[in-house]
Amino acid sequence: MDHEDAALVRDHTIYSCVMGSRAFGLATDASDTDRRGVYVAPTPLFWRFDKPPTHVEGPADEQFSWELERFCELALRANPNILECLHSPLVERVTDTGRELLDLRGAFLSRQAHSTFARYADGQRKKLEADVRTHGAPRWKHAMHLLRLLLSCRDLLRTGTLTIDVGEDRESLLAVKRGEVPWPEVDRRMTRLAAEAAEAASRTPLPEEPDRARVEEFLVRTRRASALSAPAAP
Repeated sequence: MDHEDAALVRDHTIYSCVMGSRAFGLATDASDTDRRGVYVAPTPLFWRFDKPPTHVEGPADEQFSWELERFCELALRANPNILECLHSPLVERVTDTGRELLDLRGAFLSRQAHSTFARYADGQRKKLEADVRTHGAPRWKHAMHLLRLLLSCRDLLRTGTLTIDVGEDRESLLAVKRGEVPWPEVDRRMTRLAAEAAEAASRTPLPEEPDRARVEEFLVRTRRASALSAPAAP
């Protein structure tokens, strides 16, 4: 990977965490360790014709990071992967600026989560159904994670709080991953959870829109601090 990209992740990460099965409480001995992070590209880099990257893959295996502005944009749109990243129970690194970002978790949450989570889930479900038609069975790991996502969406809409650890649902979800639950039953569970999420959306405590102004104020303040701390031009 590009040396400058690697340096952005190495030197300017404000928040990094473990995601995937380990964060969801679904890890087994064979599980990978997926790392996600947020870096703040130094403000002077934006004054060039060639802008800093919005995301960087690596430098470690299974590692992916977003530049702060891109991360905030996606979070304001209620992107499931981004929102879950903010709520990982397995934080590996956090700076003062990273703590400010975590303090904004509630500002990103809104009723938009229902449509984005549901749209993502619908796309994944169609892929599973195609696998069943073609191969006679779905990819069971993907089926497990879709059930987990639907559970998370439903509970977020019911409570206004995003919790990604599956808790007491661990064993029933791992049974799906092992292929021990027939597809028709898994399909019924998905239908039920989607209906429960839709019902919860009608009375959710979440606000209609995210607090974009609060997030933008944080972004501007962070950019300004980065500019002021930059070394003077020769």
